[in-house]
Amino acid sequence: MRLFRSTLTALALALPLAAPTLGLATSAHAAPYTIDNSHTSVLFKTTHLGVSPFWGRFNNVTGSFQYDAAKVDASKVQFEIDVNSVFTADKKRDDHLKSPDFFSAKQFPKITFESTSVKAGKAAGSLSVTGTLTVRGTKKTITVELAKTGEGKDPWGGERIGFEGSFVINRLDYGVSYMPEGLGKDVTIVVAVEGIKG
Repeated sequence: MRLFRSTLTALALALPLAAPTLGLATSAHAAPYTIDNSHTSVLFKTTHLGVSPFWGRFNNVTGSFQYDAAKVDASKVQFEIDVNSVFTADKKRDDHLKSPDFFSAKQFPKITFESTSVKAGKAAGSLSVTGTLTVRGTKKTITVELAKTGEGKDPWGGERIGFEGSFVINRLDYGVSYMPEGLGKDVTIVVAVEGIKG
């Protein structure tokens, strides 16, 4: 009986030491998230005839990212935008944007981004994401500051997280040179992403 009690005591002392080791092993891996297209927005803005800003959007975005708050440099981002999903509330203009004058959707149906590095951003919880943006087959390195907008469980038992950021590109760098005097060369792109864990 004394031997049995001694064995139980030894196990009780050992268990608290084992638990932190398991926890550390789990937190060392960035959690995977799938982009929820229904709650993700990609908007773009340029100027028209030097008079006013004009906005459009893409309605179909797919991709995934990995995120580790404790080790942000282990995080990764990749997404694809369906060029044919461009939407400006005017079918004639949307068709023109899909033409070779702009995105040339038939030849280049996807706009893609893939991160090459992720670092902690300037604000608490934000990320500085550097990667390759490909538009019309032209690849350029950009850096985007993404602010974490929220995270938590959804009503269906899943876990979600959101990020938002914006950046500016020169459309001429990507071969979009139509109406260089009538449309602004600088295009602001706003990305608001919601990801589902798992």
